[in-house]
Amino acid sequence: MTDQTLHLIDGSGFLFRAFHGLPRLTNADGEPTGALFGIVNMIKRLQLEHKPTLAAFVFDASGPTFREEIYPEYKAHRPPMPDELRLQVEPLLNLVQALGFRLLRIPGVEADDVIATLCKQATAAGLRVLISTGDKDLTQLVNERVTWTNTMTNETLDADGVMRKHGVRPDQIVDYLALMGDSVDNIPGVEKCGPKTAAKWLADYQTLENLVAHVGEIGGKIGENLRNAIPQLPMCKQLTQVKYDVELPLTVRDLTLSAPDLPALEVMYKRYGFNQALRELKGIAATPVPSVKAPADVAKNYQLITEQSAFDGMLKALSAATEFAFDVETTSLNALEAELVGISFCHAPGQAFYVPVGHVGKGQKASKKDLFAVETPAPPQLPLSSVLQALKPLLENPSIGKIGHHGKYDLHVMARYGIQVQSYRDDSMLASYIFNSNATLHNMDAVAKKYLNYSTVKYEDVCGKGAKQISFAEVDLTAALAYAAEDADITLRLKQALLPGLALVPAMEAIYREMEMPLVPILQRMEAEGVLLDTAELKRQSALLGEGMEGLRKQAMEYAGGGEFSLDSPKQLRAVLFEQLKLPSKSKTASGEPSTDEDALDELRDEHPLPGIILAYRSLAKLKGTYTDKLPELCDAQGRVHTSFHQAVAATGRLSSSDPNLQNIPIRTPEGRRIRKAFIAKADHVILAADYSQIELRIMAHLSDDPGLLNAFATGVDVHRATAAEVFGAPVDQVSSEQRRAAKAINFGLIYGMSPFGLARNLGIARDLAKSYVERYFERYPGVKRYMESTRKQAHEQGYVETVFGRRLYLPDLAHKNYSIRQSAERQAINAPMQGTAADIIKKAMLAVDGWLQQGEADARMIMQVHDELVFEVAVAEVDPVREQICYLMSQAAELSIPLLVEAGVGNNWDEAH
Repeated sequence: MTDQTLHLIDGSGFLFRAFHGLPRLTNADGEPTGALFGIVNMIKRLQLEHKPTLAAFVFDASGPTFREEIYPEYKAHRPPMPDELRLQVEPLLNLVQALGFRLLRIPGVEADDVIATLCKQATAAGLRVLISTGDKDLTQLVNERVTWTNTMTNETLDADGVMRKHGVRPDQIVDYLALMGDSVDNIPGVEKCGPKTAAKWLADYQTLENLVAHVGEIGGKIGENLRNAIPQLPMCKQLTQVKYDVELPLTVRDLTLSAPDLPALEVMYKRYGFNQALRELKGIAATPVPSVKAPADVAKNYQLITEQSAFDGMLKALSAATEFAFDVETTSLNALEAELVGISFCHAPGQAFYVPVGHVGKGQKASKKDLFAVETPAPPQLPLSSVLQALKPLLENPSIGKIGHHGKYDLHVMARYGIQVQSYRDDSMLASYIFNSNATLHNMDAVAKKYLNYSTVKYEDVCGKGAKQISFAEVDLTAALAYAAEDADITLRLKQALLPGLALVPAMEAIYREMEMPLVPILQRMEAEGVLLDTAELKRQSALLGEGMEGLRKQAMEYAGGGEFSLDSPKQLRAVLFEQLKLPSKSKTASGEPSTDEDALDELRDEHPLPGIILAYRSLAKLKGTYTDKLPELCDAQGRVHTSFHQAVAATGRLSSSDPNLQNIPIRTPEGRRIRKAFIAKADHVILAADYSQIELRIMAHLSDDPGLLNAFATGVDVHRATAAEVFGAPVDQVSSEQRRAAKAINFGLIYGMSPFGLARNLGIARDLAKSYVERYFERYPGVKRYMESTRKQAHEQGYVETVFGRRLYLPDLAHKNYSIRQSAERQAINAPMQGTAADIIKKAMLAVDGWLQQGEADARMIMQVHDELVFEVAVAEVDPVREQICYLMSQAAELSIPLLVEAGVGNNWDEAH
């Protein structure tokens, strides 16, 4: 049995839905293309998300089917196919086949029957099936190996999903449809029986036949309608029941996708005006596509290691390998607290081992209140101490490469047990991230599905869900082997699949090899070190914030007329703002209620003082709840807090931080800045903070090669003052603070794609005036305008932009039909090279600084990275030489047209170091 998936596309169903759901598009010659466009994009999405290797496009054949023989009135009321839809059928079938899909059209039956027959054959052959359709009738096919998905809406249903959506099980769908009937297909059903009634009847009586047997129990008018419909219900069921025995000219193994016919696709894409698809087609050769060996070709040999002889054999096999993947199973997601439950290894695809070291008997950790919990003895395992003692030389051997998926976690866990893993060479999560940072998920389940078309064993599959979920330590060893050994196996397979794709683009491979992978152990050390907190200071600030919140609450009551209401209740706020004070509602929630979110309140600031007070209250409440109250709870026994840094989250390459998020502490408000006072150094040490000055503007000057901007930075003048002088036509030394503020808003706003409207709102000026500022800016800095226009054009042509170092950001929304989404993607295209280059530079700086610190010549540790800033804990006696070396190494991290400027401060706490 394999985990390969057969993808079945309901072409007929999607054609009608695309035609009626999308705009009436035409090409340059006036030929209709709307439905065609929708189907092609649906297929592209399917290929992008699932990478199918077995698939069929199933379409209704012309002529009558067996259902008309059963009921001549079947579909009799359907109007003839509109001419503009009929004209798109033949082009669609040609396109589908040019894309490499097998086309199936079987006379005498419908596409649903062909799909049902293929489902039966595929599951019998051990395959999984994904049915891409919008037709609820096909949910009758869903089972443990068959999933229903609407590729146009991204809705996916398994058996539980069918139950949640329709209120009936998949095996009840035929009866459900027969009871409701279908006006489109002219299936009579039971008059006035809707989805809720049909679902209730089937919940009570399970089957149509049992319902009919108890029809006397159904009262009222609907009961009378049911009794009247009984003679025709068997026929209705025949019409809604799909056939599983259609005679087909092939088997499921004949449905392997063939290579696309690129010349034919190019001709058709040009004819129908599919410009984005044409650009993607021309970029196929340049875009890295991983070479993946189908999982079905890999035989699994997973070994459970509980005997010393087997353990010795595993050590021998791993020691002889040039590299191996490994993965730990633990008791906690917090790597600094987690205890080992087991370790898995894989040295060749399909050849994996699992060594349990911390499994307990099932039920041993059950609540004492659970009097019926059945305990089982702990399974036989090798002693943890002897396992670690034997693994230590292997994991610390620098000549054998180690591979992981989000391996920083595993490095943490092993370090806690005294093992410093050496030669951590590859990480399949990071390879996926570099390959396409715009993807939303890089966890193993998602990446395995995307690149190997492999469905992994999920944690919930072995541990259960919700209140009944057990810990992994309680999992039966057979189930634990299937889950844990697979993790190591798939990690190795993903590495072997993705690395050849990265190698097609040397710059991307260099980002992975020379930047992201070497950063993993650095981040691991920073997280383990943590930063010391002054919890007494945080407690004092919490009290001050509480007092401030109470003061704002009282002000709010006064402005609302003296009545009491909760500032934390949107419902009560709506009543006060829009009913009592009669303020205009400028935006709505999804349910149609007047919105009280931050943007909505910000728009009302000029209407009344209360919205501003509410925003101020929320700001203080967020600081109190997120930081001053919460941070002390996260400290370890030494009073240090340990954040987690994430490499595979932000699309531009920036690091992110969580648990706690140290990158979101506000710096623009006094209350936010005060929180940094609580970040302190240990005895005889100080905090040193080194920050790049205006790095994104410097990158803009480098990328745009604009003489004015380059000159401003080269001469060392205040760039915002220089911009103000250019825009407002004043000498630099006569620029007012207001003019400098406006210039700063323009400088940074344009980087993020701010429009004149946004600038006007930001500065509180008329839109025409803001527009004139932007026009004057581009007149003075024409290189910036040229860069923006060329970047926008290049992004549309190739579908991605790059940083100075070659990191790519793909922008699929550049072709989105929604104008505002397209505009947002264009703003991303302009900003991403700057923000991404800044992210690359700070990472290169971290590598250089850490390389120097690891030499042990200074008593200093890198403890935080926050956007363009690095924070260190440094011995007081060594501050000056350490500051000088850090500033030098950071300034040399990249060679731009203008020098990088690094500013460093020192203090007893983080705030003082600024």
